Amino acid sequence: MANIRRDEITAILRQQIERLDADLNMEEVGVVVEVGDGIARVYGLRSALASELLRFPGEIYGLVLDLQEDSVGVALLGSDSEIKEGDEVRRTGDILSTPVGRGFLGRVVDPLGRPLDGEAAVEPEGQRNTDAKAPGVIRRQPVDTPVQTGIKCVDALTPIGRGQRELIIGDRRTGKTALAVDTIINQRGKDLMCVYVAIGQKSSTIAKVVDALRRYEALEHTVVVAAPAESPTPLQYIAPYTGCAMGEYFRDQGEDALVVFDDLSKHAVAYREISLLLRRPPGREAYPGDIFYTHSRLLERAARLADAHGGGSLTALPVVETKAGDITAYIPTNLISITDGQIYLEADLFNKGQRPAMNVGLSVSRVGGAAQVQAMKSVAGQLRLELAQYRDLAAFAEFAQELDEASRAQLARGERVMEILKQDQYAPLPVEEQVAVLYAAVSGLLDDLPPEAATSFERGFVGFLREHRGELLQSIGSTGELSDEGRQALEQAAHKFKEGFRA
Repeated sequence: MANIRRDEITAILRQQIERLDADLNMEEVGVVVEVGDGIARVYGLRSALASELLRFPGEIYGLVLDLQEDSVGVALLGSDSEIKEGDEVRRTGDILSTPVGRGFLGRVVDPLGRPLDGEAAVEPEGQRNTDAKAPGVIRRQPVDTPVQTGIKCVDALTPIGRGQRELIIGDRRTGKTALAVDTIINQRGKDLMCVYVAIGQKSSTIAKVVDALRRYEALEHTVVVAAPAESPTPLQYIAPYTGCAMGEYFRDQGEDALVVFDDLSKHAVAYREISLLLRRPPGREAYPGDIFYTHSRLLERAARLADAHGGGSLTALPVVETKAGDITAYIPTNLISITDGQIYLEADLFNKGQRPAMNVGLSVSRVGGAAQVQAMKSVAGQLRLELAQYRDLAAFAEFAQELDEASRAQLARGERVMEILKQDQYAPLPVEEQVAVLYAAVSGLLDDLPPEAATSFERGFVGFLREHRGELLQSIGSTGELSDEGRQALEQAAHKFKEGFRA
């Protein structure tokens, strides 16, 4: 037998080991032990993280929402019909994120960024955590720049500022969605990017909103995130966070964005369903104990950043539905306490033909005049006074036998002001035209007209100003101020128009 040298054997082994290209991949695998109603219980994933994505068979993903000692509760972001007990589940190591970018403008997508409009998939410019932390106080600056909704009663009485959270609240079919859509339409050609989030609505309703945005050329600056009623409950739950992340992309680019959550009462119901299926203890009205935190951490992300951090803003318009006008219910009171004011739409006013059906007494903006241009602020003060006096007198007049001349005149002017505050859907007005019309109403220029003629007066007066006093409107719009000369010019224009006006 030939002598074998030990050093030769060692060298050969070392050479073989170095050449060995072993790609060892350690993977933690779990097993489905229970599945149903969009929730899966998975055993064996001891290292899974909260809000981590798990991959199920058929490329279906799930979101970890419940961490137990030996199992995790997972909300399935897709159909559970193909998932069964014993299926293997793998970790992705990724926290739930949202694709973002300008390519989403003009598109209708689901909460995972997948297209729902039949067009090609959007190529994202990046990813953002879906459930991100809100900016701290140091990174913010005061809200003092208006979001012009184009709706007279809102811009005058409950102004909305960039970075504010203004709640739209009311019973079903009182014009909540219409108000939000008109606000988006009014941003056409302006610098405010919009995100409309539809949660738990009928697909036909969402299609009507998209069609309206397209008809009025507002879809090109809007992202529509749709989680219709037939979509899995977990998708309805993450939809507002997705919309918020898409809006934050523009905010962090130093731009201004607006996000509409329509509506958070359905979002609360979706979260309640998930929590009960995960066997979390129910609280008031069977909602989980952290439902307040769920909405507050979403709405706190709306902010106007300081100039040192880009100066961008994200404005939130959450919508909530009440039952029989009860604004003291659990979810409405939660959201009222979180937001910076509310626009309360009343069913009785809507049925009487007052549209938008805003209850002036219960609607408020905690930003107030800080988010108004000077011209609107000067008119709005008198408008509030007229409406307050009208409400008091109208309540008194129901029981009074006779009223003095001054009280009757005050009631008459209030009736005309209420008529002027009416506005058609899909017809937002520029702020300078709002100022002109409201100034005419509160200055008594309509007092000699019958109340039912107020709407036709407004329509004709605006057309007259556009055609014959365009420089006056342009001055108010560009400077944001209504000078004494401007007031005189408006009064002269109103008198000139009234000479040929026929009700």
